[in-house]
Amino acid sequence: MKNKTVAAWLAFVGGPLGLHRFYLHGLSDMLGWLLPIPTALGLYGIQRVQALGQDDHTSWILIPLLGFTIAGCALQAILYGLTPPEKWNARFNAAAAPDAPAGRTRWATIFAIGLALMIGTTVLMASLAFSFQRYFEYQIEEARKISQ
Repeated sequence: MKNKTVAAWLAFVGGPLGLHRFYLHGLSDMLGWLLPIPTALGLYGIQRVQALGQDDHTSWILIPLLGFTIAGCALQAILYGLTPPEKWNARFNAAAAPDAPAGRTRWATIFAIGLALMIGTTVLMASLAFSFQRYFEYQIEEARKISQ
C-alpha cells in the first residue's frame, strides 16, 4: 500500500533526490535516478559562487536548476496531497478498495501541502529573481562595453 501522506512528505523533503519516485515506482524508475542531477548541478553552482564570486556566468545557469527542481518537487507534493482518495488508490493501490486508508487525506498531509506551497513558492520566486537580475545586469554591462 502506497500512502499518500508519505508520498507527499517524500516529494517535499526528499524530492530533489527522487525519493518520492522510488517510493511510488520502485528503484527502476528513470526519473527518480535523473532528479539528483539538476540538484547536484545547482549545488555545484552555489559552490562556484562561493569560490569565484557573483560574476561567474556558469553559476548563473546552475543555481536556478536547484531552485526549479525544489519548486517542482514541492508542486509534486501538493499534487499528491490534493489527489482524491479514489484516484490515489486506483493509481497506486489498484488491489485495494477505492476508500482504503492509504489514500486518505490526514492532517499530516495538509501540513505537507502547506509547507510545500510556502517553501516551493519562495524558492521559485527567488530563482526567478536571481535569474532575471543576473541576465539584466549582464545586458547592462554588455551595453556599456559597446557604448565605450
